Amino acid sequence: MPDYDVIVIGAGNAALAAAVSAREAGAPRVVALEKAPPELRGGNTHYSGGLLRFAFDRAEDLRPLVPDAESHIPGFMTGVQPYPKTLFWDDLRRVTEGHTDPELAEILIDRSYDTICWMAKQGIVMEPAVSLSGIKVGNTIKWSPGAVIRARHEGVGLSRMWFEIAESRGVEIRYATSAVRLVQDARGRVSGVVVRDAQGVSELSAKAVVLGCGGFESNPEWRARYLGRPWDHAKVRGTRYNTGDGLRMALELSALPHGQWTGCHSTPIDANAPPFGDRKLTDKTNRLSFPFGVLVNRNGRRFFDEGEDFQLYTYAKLGGIILNQPSGIAYQIFDAKVANLLEGRYKTGKPFVADSLKGLVEQLPLDQAACRTTLDEYDAALGDGTFDPTIRDGLAAQGVEPAKSNWAQRLDTPPFVAYPVTGGITFTFGGVHVNDRAQVLDTTWAPIPGLHACGEMVGGLFHTNYPGGTGLMSGAVFGRIAGASAAAA
Repeated sequence: MPDYDVIVIGAGNAALAAAVSAREAGAPRVVALEKAPPELRGGNTHYSGGLLRFAFDRAEDLRPLVPDAESHIPGFMTGVQPYPKTLFWDDLRRVTEGHTDPELAEILIDRSYDTICWMAKQGIVMEPAVSLSGIKVGNTIKWSPGAVIRARHEGVGLSRMWFEIAESRGVEIRYATSAVRLVQDARGRVSGVVVRDAQGVSELSAKAVVLGCGGFESNPEWRARYLGRPWDHAKVRGTRYNTGDGLRMALELSALPHGQWTGCHSTPIDANAPPFGDRKLTDKTNRLSFPFGVLVNRNGRRFFDEGEDFQLYTYAKLGGIILNQPSGIAYQIFDAKVANLLEGRYKTGKPFVADSLKGLVEQLPLDQAACRTTLDEYDAALGDGTFDPTIRDGLAAQGVEPAKSNWAQRLDTPPFVAYPVTGGITFTFGGVHVNDRAQVLDTTWAPIPGLHACGEMVGGLFHTNYPGGTGLMSGAVFGRIAGASAAAA
């Protein structure tokens, strides 16, 4: 008899969803292998904002997820716009430039609402994502489409709840245990894992294995190989343990690579952030209010349309754009008119501050003459209109390169602030190809018996960019499928 029915490699949102799903589907002996020690457990999930993007047809559909929301946020339902599957599809196609895998995207979108309800039934408590996407207009909070709900206490809470749920369901968690190699039997079925822990190297046998151990964002050699310069020295927003182990093991078995191996999720973060995610700060190094200001590089020039779209549709590509600027540094400049719109996460940084725009520029370590010219040109290009942070307001700066398509206001109200930012990598987009049962396909496009994948291991969904909150949702959707499919084995 094998040691386990299902071995899950990883212990983030996707992996633990798979482990819980496997137990729910009848697998009596399920283990999750966590490479990190207990104090650093949870993969990238711990460092996330906990946002979950899913399709829903009516605001009332959120009530089972946040039944007490209106007692904390009067009129909560009034500010929620429906987010039907067609709109989710439009967003995913637009931000990935049409490169999302249609079959995988259909699974993600079609099963997103059912999966988030399943998460709630398992014990994942949720709350409105006020600090991430809510903007107060009068007495009503308005939400970025689809970005309304997160796990309570963000990624820290989501990770903690998944561990509590998994353990209560009888899932064994083995910490400080690295997966070294997948084992196949004579028929080519994956029948176990070679692991390394404090006792040495040993083999664990199983009826099925689920790979849920992330991408290669914490592996500088792989970043240099697949992403190129300057990604080898990028700061990592999350765990230091996602070094591509699952991808390496799968490719050794001729798994079919899928998706954009030259792409990743990378966001603007505090330029002074640590090399890897901080367990206490988690995602608080993010700097995502850039649509309401002006962004300049070390040459004193603008290089990105800050108002191209809402930040949750552009932030995941902007980090890489910043990293490729001179010295990998840029400066987000704001005036006092938008101070109330800056996310609370900005409070974890130390900005440059001045009572005049000229005085602010004189403090910045950039080409100051060029920066003054850039800001003058931006000022002269501003058009007429009404500023409205809740919609794409069309208030633009035209005739400059690049233009600013929305939320373009004059920098004229002191005090002025500038936040130094760099690009922090979150996760990589390249992965393995899976089918509708989350089985890993090989290079003949046939399933590898006994091998499943979920989370960041799944390639093909994202390209260049991604809509905020889709990663955790994808992890839960494919984790749930992978666990049930592995149990059926």
